[in-house]
Parts: sequence; C-alpha cells; structure tokens
Amino acid sequence: MQLQKIVEFKNQISLFIKREDLIHPIISGNKFRKLKYNLTEAKKQNQTTLLTFGGAFSNHILAVAAAGKEYGFKTIGIIRGEELETKIEANPTLKKAQEFGMVFDFISREEYRTKNNPEFVNKVEKKFGNFYLIPEGGTNELAVIGCQEILTKVDEDFDFICCAVGTGGTISGIINSSKDCQKVLGFPALKGDFLQEDIRKFANMDNWELITDYHFGGYAKIDEKLIHFINDFYMKYSIPLDPIYTSKMTFGVIDLIEKGYFPPKSKILLIHTGGLQGVNGMNSVLRKKNITQININV
Repeated sequence: MQLQKIVEFKNQISLFIKREDLIHPIISGNKFRKLKYNLTEAKKQNQTTLLTFGGAFSNHILAVAAAGKEYGFKTIGIIRGEELETKIEANPTLKKAQEFGMVFDFISREEYRTKNNPEFVNKVEKKFGNFYLIPEGGTNELAVIGCQEILTKVDEDFDFICCAVGTGGTISGIINSSKDCQKVLGFPALKGDFLQEDIRKFANMDNWELITDYHFGGYAKIDEKLIHFINDFYMKYSIPLDPIYTSKMTFGVIDLIEKGYFPPKSKILLIHTGGLQGVNGMNSVLRKKNITQININV
C-alpha cells in the first residue's frame, strides 16, 4: 500500500503513514486483511452464508456485506439495538449494507452481550440455518494471519509502528510480523486496559505497548478538539482520517512527539486502518448535536 511521508519534527523525528485505507473502496484497511483468509476458509467449508455482529455504524458490518456481494456469499448481520430496525434509511452504514444484500436481525443490547454463548449461537442457527461465523470486529486466528501481511520489507527501517486498537486482531498481526528491534504501539479506541489479554492470545512477541490516554472518552466518542484535528490534518496533508480509530491514534502519536516520548531521529510509521465510511454516520450524529462537522472527502 501507499507509504506517505507526513512531516519531519524537531530532533529529526520523521512520521510516515501507510494507507491501508486505499486497499478497497468499501472493504478497506484492516477489514480487508481480517476477512481475506476467513472468506477462503468459508469457501473451503462449502459455506454459502456469512454471519457476524456489529453496532449502528460498524465498519465490520459494512465490510462483511460488501465482501458477501463481491465474493458470492449471503450475509446476515446481528445488530446491537432493537430501535435501529426502524432507522435503516437514516443510517448510512446499515442502508448501504442492506443494499449489498445483508439481512439484519436486530436484538436488544442485553441479548447482544450473550452473543458468544453456545446457546445464543444455537438459537441463531435454528433461525437462519448453517453459516460461517465471523466474530464481532472480525478478530480470530485467520484474521490475525491476514493482518500479518500489513507490514512488508519496506517497513523494516521504522523504529516504531503505531496502530489503532479495537478488538486486538490488527495489532496482533502487526506484532507478529514486526522485527525485534521495532516497538509496536497500540492506541485503543475503548476505555480501559482489558485488551492486553486478548492481544496476548494471538501475539507471539513482547515488543509492544498499549497507550490508553487517547480514547477521547471511549468508543465512538469524539469532541471538538478531535474534529478540528481531523479537519486540519486533511487540509495539510490531504489524508482523510476516520473519527473512531485512526484519528485518535494519529492525534496521540503527534502529541507524544511534542511531549518528547520518542528518541531523536526516530522513524515512526502510522497504519491507516480505513473505516472512513463511518464519517457520514458520525456527521449525522454531530448535526443533531449542532457540533462542527468533519470536512473530508470520503
């Protein structure tokens, strides 16, 4: 993918970004990587239907729907929030996923929390028949193998590799394909430090750290400061950032540079994991709150 230099800071610290968002217009970034080998396995098992889980503006839901249409699978999305069933037309993510052929099953948040229980899966099987199950966010062993392909030989000269963290699959793949001399920094989009265990299930190296100070209040939370950062970054570098993941990681890295976290002459690589489809959904929320819009072309 395209490697783009952003800027050189004081102390000869250089910042680059890897444009994984350019892999595919819909199935972009880490979603493409996570689905790649899962789709291969589904075909190997002669499965014709993909079933997965997600919320109102889920990148993963849309990516699975698009992959289903492109590669010949039926798709089912178990959606968190019964109230969304009457709001599909007003939701750009769900509307597009439906246009790609995805069938929805809207369930309560309480029931959604049981989605990993065998009883819940059995109930869904009775309702929909056989399917290939892809976890929420897409993270499993095959997804991690796909994410190991994010880093290539051209990335071996970087001292630090930085990426946003949702369910831990992407950073696990990056850790596994990084070099011993590199440090991998993850920037969780969710509050808390609970992802450490999830990452250790898949990561086979210890050259990583989670930076938990840049979640901006938690998953899908955003404020005026981050909106202005996204807009200014786009004006300066013509690189669109999504409001949930990559923008928070990029903000965090630049803030850490300014605070002297990185040694002089450090070469830092940011991984753009896509998710730009979420901008329209976020802007619809911001409009209702009469807050500044995200002004980028996606």
